[in-house]
Amino acid sequence: MEGKKKIEWAMKWMPVLNDVRGEFQSKKPFKGMNVSMALHLEAKTAVLAYTLKVGGASVRISGCNPLTTDDEVAKSLRDDYGVSAFGRRGMTREEYYDNLARTVETEPDIIIDDGGDLTTLVLKDREMYKNVKGGNEETTTGVVRLKNMEKAGALKFPMFDVNDALMKHLFDNRYGTGQSTIDGLMTATNLVIAGKRVVVAGYGWCGRGIANKMRGLGANVTVTEIDPFKSIEAHMDGFDVEEMKEAIKRADFVITATGVKDIVTPEMLKHAKDGIILANSGHFNNEIAVDDIEKEFGRGREVRRNVKQYSVGRKKIYVLSDGRLVNLAAGQGHPVEIMDLSFSIQALTAEFIAKNPPKKARVFPVPQEIDLKVANLYLNSQGIKIDTLTKEQERYINSWQEGT
Repeated sequence: MEGKKKIEWAMKWMPVLNDVRGEFQSKKPFKGMNVSMALHLEAKTAVLAYTLKVGGASVRISGCNPLTTDDEVAKSLRDDYGVSAFGRRGMTREEYYDNLARTVETEPDIIIDDGGDLTTLVLKDREMYKNVKGGNEETTTGVVRLKNMEKAGALKFPMFDVNDALMKHLFDNRYGTGQSTIDGLMTATNLVIAGKRVVVAGYGWCGRGIANKMRGLGANVTVTEIDPFKSIEAHMDGFDVEEMKEAIKRADFVITATGVKDIVTPEMLKHAKDGIILANSGHFNNEIAVDDIEKEFGRGREVRRNVKQYSVGRKKIYVLSDGRLVNLAAGQGHPVEIMDLSFSIQALTAEFIAKNPPKKARVFPVPQEIDLKVANLYLNSQGIKIDTLTKEQERYINSWQEGT
């Protein structure tokens, strides 16, 4: 019952996806198709899975992270919405991959992935991917993996880069990650942000969102980066910019959002402040080198739900959610209205694959008309009207002969 309440609450605040589901109800674009999904298995994701089922698909879904499945939601998906859902919160590595495998037992026509693990699994078996018309990838880390697969000639079917659609990364990565990271951090620690020194590793769209939200709460924010252009942007946005080995010495909180491993290492922690709190908002749990930290300083002791304490000499350091996605493992994930946009892109891109599967095995951008449709549906749902160009204005901007 609680899972169904969560799904119904999410559905209430997802007007764009509700409109898409209404279209799917009548058109049945996925009739006779199997759709396999690996996403964070919680209420907003459940609405997407149900939307695809309403569109005629047989849907199987598993969690894309061992700590981000909402067990009540997974149960409700199975019992109330007729979607095959696999996974539980706190899966072992073996259980995680077993559940991914169960997701693709039906030899899917379309896959929807978050992080690249499902895609990688499917590509290992010719029989498993022989029916795949294409798929979508939700997150930055997964897109990087896909592009590496394409470069290596390992990608055997077309995949769409949903992460870089305008209606995804401009809102999901920035506003969604910014707010949900704070939600996870504060839920796990119940500590004040104002006046603290917060170090944000990475100034991509996710890092921008986190840094700006932290500043909004009164934190003193330092950004660490490897990209000179993003470093300059962070500097001109008013943030301190330093190397991590220096920034960590003053940090009260460190939040990683890079997609790269070993951002915080045991050696760095020898120079960190007593009581430093480490959290990760990147996809995998290796940005904070938890395995190396445990080898160096011993296994952590849980001192509060989602908080482990390690002894580094006489100092104590704290790692949230075992270094996994703090915004989902300790929080509730992105706000519902944000995922309404991202999952509408997912649903409409899946429909595009069902109707117009590309012939080449490469990574494609989301078609512009899908981005535009989601933007207009959102504006309509909010009662927002915007200007349009007159014919004279269109003629003017398409002319090279007219000046001042």
